[in-house]
Amino acid sequence: MSHAGLVQCLPKLSKRSLLGASLLAMLCAALPSQPAHAQGPRNFATLAMVAEPQTLDPMASTADLVGTIMQHVYETLYTFDAKWNVVPMLAETMPKISADGKTYAITLRKGVMLHNGRELTADDVVASLQRWMDQSPRGKAVGKEIESLKAKGPLGVEIVLKAPYAPLLSQLALPSGMAAIMAKDSVASPLKEFVGTGPYKFKERRPDQFVLLTRFDKYTARKEPASGYGGKREAAIEELRFVPVPNASTRVEGALAGQYDFADLLPVEALPRLEKSGGKTVPIMTPSFGFPYLVLNTKEGVASNQALRQAIQSALGEGEMLAAGFGDTRFFVAEANHFPKGSPFYSAAGADHYNQRNATKAKDAAAKAGYKGEPIRVLTSRQYDFHYNMSLLMAEQLKRAGFKVDLNVVDWATLVQRRNDPKLWDIYVTHSGQFPEPMLSPPQLGDGAPGWWDSPAKKAALQAFNVESDPAKRGALWGKVQQVVYEEVPYINVGKFNGLSAKSPALDNYQPATWPFFWNARIK
Repeated sequence: MSHAGLVQCLPKLSKRSLLGASLLAMLCAALPSQPAHAQGPRNFATLAMVAEPQTLDPMASTADLVGTIMQHVYETLYTFDAKWNVVPMLAETMPKISADGKTYAITLRKGVMLHNGRELTADDVVASLQRWMDQSPRGKAVGKEIESLKAKGPLGVEIVLKAPYAPLLSQLALPSGMAAIMAKDSVASPLKEFVGTGPYKFKERRPDQFVLLTRFDKYTARKEPASGYGGKREAAIEELRFVPVPNASTRVEGALAGQYDFADLLPVEALPRLEKSGGKTVPIMTPSFGFPYLVLNTKEGVASNQALRQAIQSALGEGEMLAAGFGDTRFFVAEANHFPKGSPFYSAAGADHYNQRNATKAKDAAAKAGYKGEPIRVLTSRQYDFHYNMSLLMAEQLKRAGFKVDLNVVDWATLVQRRNDPKLWDIYVTHSGQFPEPMLSPPQLGDGAPGWWDSPAKKAALQAFNVESDPAKRGALWGKVQQVVYEEVPYINVGKFNGLSAKSPALDNYQPATWPFFWNARIK
């Protein structure tokens, strides 16, 4: 995903090629089955995702996979353009903000249709945002900043903050853990109906086979030219079929064989084959796609001891981990700053804690912290190849420092489920995109996300950072937040990496993005 470096995240290319009938038959047998389509010109796209989404409720999970799929069904009040500026989507214009920075007056676009056939109103928005603040980890964090939320007539929404909160509009715009606007009458826990305003509507889900979305013929598009997630959206492809393909090699083979129109997050070792495919596929590498990070359980278990978390941090060599995860040096950079040079949030604060790879120091610190050989339970997945490879190397680094390691390898949906239970893990491996607003990721900077980081130093640093609206002053304040992260070790930022995916030549006008989207794309 993209970030302060304004990273655009994913697309890559893979072409439809003719293989021998026997090879194709063998390949198809290994790939997820798909519903048959009538013969003739096709207008559907098959999109290979890294896993089965654990939910289709865009508020219930911060998993990128959920946001990637459901951003086609649900929209937000605001979104990001190609340069990561916040722009209006369901809102008519940017909000009117009071002089004290606390009151946001938002006017909705008139005539926006919901998938159930009626027009969107302020009551739908209020009910949606209330549900988001009740259920989403991001929404809960924002909810603590809000004094009141109310409808002002059929198309007016007023948000009153307890104090100025600079990240508000960025939080409302993010597809991950989305502040999705849905029909008031569909609001439920859990969601039984997926009724949004997006260019696609939900049609069917067959677990472990596909999620099928179809064009919403009454979609109300914006008039501005398309830019990033902003501007005009058109469902030019009639059906989108998101297929879970957890095995990375299967995604590569399917992309090369023309089985998929898009294959997400391919292993870096596939690049030479993609490059030498003779035009059957064209790889695209997206710089600063995101950053892998390790979340530590500050609530229960061995990692709840801050001194022990510091010992773990001392044992790790993030450079080695990145090399294990990505191999090719074109795909990663090991640096302590959470945001790249050129970003207003670039900071070297805490850099001496990064990439220490000091087994002796870690062993001594662990002994002083009272470590008695308890297993450190590492939760990881093979769905993201680099997660697993980094985990193997990390386990060896920890063992060299005298730690006992219990590596729990599960599928991604299980990991996302288990990380919510503090009794089941001590470290889990994940990654995030890089964005222009630090509060967007990782969710551990908010409240209530797995890891459950909460401390006076965190509260003080983030309070000062979030109240300040001057971008220049916020840059310096972020350095103080980064310092606290390195000292309290709620998570460990491993470094930065570039993304590799693939698309078929049949998929036309696809625009690379952090969360891949397929409105405005076409099937040639």
